[in-house]
Amino acid sequence: MSRRIYFDGLNLSLERGTGIATYTRKLAQIARDLGFEVGVVYSSPQRPAKNPLLRDVSFLNTSGAAPVAYPKKLLGIICDQLRSPFGVAPSAVSLTGTVTDQLGERLPLHNHLYVARNLFANAGRYFSWSGRFIDLAFDTAPDILHCTYQLPLRAKGACNIYTIHDLVPLRLPFATLDNKRQTYRLLRKIAAEADHIVTVSENSKQDIVRLLGVDEERVTNTYEAVEFPLGLVERPDDLVAEELRGAYGLEPQGYLLFYGALEPKKNVGRLIDAYMLSGVAIPLVITGAGGWGNQAELTMIKELRDEERAPGTRRIHHFEYVTLPTLVSLIRGARAVLFPSLYEGFGLPVLEAMLLGTPVVTSRASSLPEIAGDAALYVDPYDIDDIAEAIKTITADAGLRSELIRRGRTQAELFSVARYRERVAALYERLG
Repeated sequence: MSRRIYFDGLNLSLERGTGIATYTRKLAQIARDLGFEVGVVYSSPQRPAKNPLLRDVSFLNTSGAAPVAYPKKLLGIICDQLRSPFGVAPSAVSLTGTVTDQLGERLPLHNHLYVARNLFANAGRYFSWSGRFIDLAFDTAPDILHCTYQLPLRAKGACNIYTIHDLVPLRLPFATLDNKRQTYRLLRKIAAEADHIVTVSENSKQDIVRLLGVDEERVTNTYEAVEFPLGLVERPDDLVAEELRGAYGLEPQGYLLFYGALEPKKNVGRLIDAYMLSGVAIPLVITGAGGWGNQAELTMIKELRDEERAPGTRRIHHFEYVTLPTLVSLIRGARAVLFPSLYEGFGLPVLEAMLLGTPVVTSRASSLPEIAGDAALYVDPYDIDDIAEAIKTITADAGLRSELIRRGRTQAELFSVARYRERVAALYERLG
C-alpha cells in the first residue's frame, strides 16, 4: 500500500515565494524520493467548483478572483466559521493539462493537489475564538500531514507534524507584527497536541523545549540545506563580472552585500549606520523586498542616495527584488556578505554565501554561530562600532577573506543536501 504525505501550500502560492516555500519544495522532493505519494493542500478565494475543469481553471487563475462586496464577503466568513467545527473536506484538483499551467516551478513535485476556500485564514479565525484546530478530511487520508509553518490544522487519521522554524515572536517580540498572546496560544496548542515537531537548528530546538515545555524526544532538528542550479554555480567568473558591470555598474569584489527582507530582526538600520561609520571605499548593496517596520531604513537609503547624485559616487545600492540567477551572481561577486541579524532560526544567507565561496560577517546570536562555525567574522548585532570594525577588517584583510572562504566551504558541507536528505528520511521513516 502506498504511503502518503501531505504538505500545506500556505507559502507555495506566493508569487515571489519565501524561504519556507523553498523549504517545503525540498521536503516534497525528498518525500517523493522516499517513495511517498506527495499531496499539497492550498487555499482559494472561492469555494472550489464541483466541475473538475472549472476547479482546474480556478486553481490556476493566478491573477486572483474578482473583489467580493463586503456584505457578501462577511457572510462567507460567517458561513465558513459555522462550518469549521465540523471539519473541512478539501477538493481534489486534477491538473489534467487541459488548462495552461501558469504556476510553473512554484508547484512542488506532487501526486495530489487539494484546495479549500480561504482555508488558512478560516483556520486562523476559528482558532482565535475557539482555541481548536480545523480537522481536514481528505478523500484518502495521508499517513503524515506536515504543516511547514505553525497552522491550526490537522488531518484525521494522520500523524500530524509541524515545523516551528523559530520562536522570534517570543524571543524578539518587537520584531514581528503578530498578536503575541494568540501566537503563544497557538504554539502551546501545537506543543501539546502535535504528534511531532520539526525545527531547523539546535538553538530553535532548545527554545521550543524551554519556552513551550515540549519533551526533547518530540522535537527533531533536521537543519536545512541549500542547492543552487549547477549552471549558476559553475558559470564562468568573467560572465558573472560582465553581468555585474553591465547591469548594475558593480565591480567584482568591489562591493559588500546584504540580502534579506527589510524587517526589524534583520538589523539593516544598524548595518547602514555601521557601514557609514566604517568609511570603507566600496559600496554596500542591499537586496531585499520591503517588509514591515522598515520605514526608517528606507528613508536612510533614500537620503543617502539623494546625497550622491554625481555619477560613480553612490555608496548605497538598493534592489528590492532580483531573480535567483542575479542573486547568485551578486553573492559570488561580493567581497563579503554582511548579515548582522538579531535573531535567526537558521540563517540561510550565511550558508548560501559559504557555499558560493563568499566570506561572511554575521552575529554571534541565536543559531548563527551554530551554522557558520569557525567560518565567519562575528559581531555583536547591537553594537554599531563592533559592526563597523568588522566591515573595515573584512574589506581590507585579503588573507582573512581567503581563510574564511576555505573554512566556509568546509563548514557548508555539514549542511549538504545529502546530509539533509538523511536527516529528513530518518524523520519520515520513523513517523510514517
